[in-house]
Amino acid sequence: MAQANYIGRRKTSTARLYIKPGKGEFLVNKTPIEEYLPVKSIRNIALLPMHVTETEGKYDIKVTVRGGGKAGQAGAISHALARGLDGENEELHTFLKEHGLLTRDDRMVERKKAGQPKARKKFQFSKR
Repeated sequence: MAQANYIGRRKTSTARLYIKPGKGEFLVNKTPIEEYLPVKSIRNIALLPMHVTETEGKYDIKVTVRGGGKAGQAGAISHALARGLDGENEELHTFLKEHGLLTRDDRMVERKKAGQPKARKKFQFSKR
């Protein structure tokens, strides 16, 4: 069976995931996921679809991720992984759907407005 290709996004990050049945190798940008995402909490976000569906060690996964920071990239990996697991095994669809892993998180950084120092912060007001 050939590798399947899935895309996940979060903030400004995009993850392209290749999945095939195997012995559990997980590479992110040609590096083991433990090295690429050393912070355990962020790594858990990326691997959440595998924990929910109990499929750790059943697939070989390669991910190419670009843009954003580590947290956004972990979210993008999670989204792509959920799509990949859903594509490989249709029976997992309900588990992934119940945990909200197939839905793209559309929250983005709000733009800075003119006449303000940040998106919502205002310059200090002085009456006198």
